[in-house]
Amino acid sequence: MTPPRRADGMEWLPKDWHPKFVAVDIDGTLTDDKKQLNTRALDALRRLEDAGIPVILATGNVRAITYGLWRFLKLTGPICCENGGVLWHPSFDEPIFQADGSEAKRAAEWLSTVMPINAKGIESNQWRESEWCLEPNEDLEQIRTRLSGSEWSHLSALRTGFAIHLMEPHLSKGSGLEIILDRMGWSKEDMLCVGDAPNDLSMFETAHWSVAVKGAFDSVSDAADVCSPHFHGDTFEPLVEAILKAQKDSKQ
Repeated sequence: MTPPRRADGMEWLPKDWHPKFVAVDIDGTLTDDKKQLNTRALDALRRLEDAGIPVILATGNVRAITYGLWRFLKLTGPICCENGGVLWHPSFDEPIFQADGSEAKRAAEWLSTVMPINAKGIESNQWRESEWCLEPNEDLEQIRTRLSGSEWSHLSALRTGFAIHLMEPHLSKGSGLEIILDRMGWSKEDMLCVGDAPNDLSMFETAHWSVAVKGAFDSVSDAADVCSPHFHGDTFEPLVEAILKAQKDSKQ
């Protein structure tokens, strides 16, 4: 993989290549650290769709929230929710569930009996279907230690910028995207992805090309093919401009 570098003009992309579809994280990527959506980023995603480049929303967030954004932006790509735990597209007969979140919820409730945590977790848990999310400031190392000696030792605990995710170890955005690509008949060689947090690393490994927004976790910036010089959603206007230019050049 090409070492990370600051994007500049056409250096957003490898030479003579442009994505045929783009996978995008939401929290910390389309939003800032206050969870406010960047409206210019949303406009940029619409430009991709208008150019025939589908957008996949690949997020740790729940299906209800992700579907709302998908619907109001009139996107055409699938959605990969809860870190690959819930997958959906209108062409699927029904949503694909890779796990049952009730076990992770029970693990959170047990954790609250052996350490000082809020088992209720974050607000969006009321819609969670495949995992359970604790508040981001909980003691991650103690959570992992407690889980390792319990009946839930097989569960993973992963911190993102907005939560600690308790989930089945096979769940990841990468595994979810692999299923989506197979269902859609798409190739990962045609996929670009954008993210900011550790749960995006498996997505970076799956995609042909990866972009880390400024403000990303260090591990994510280190893994990316390109590191944006722009914070969060401000990445998308210049990135999409480069994609559309490369698409146009490929047709000439």
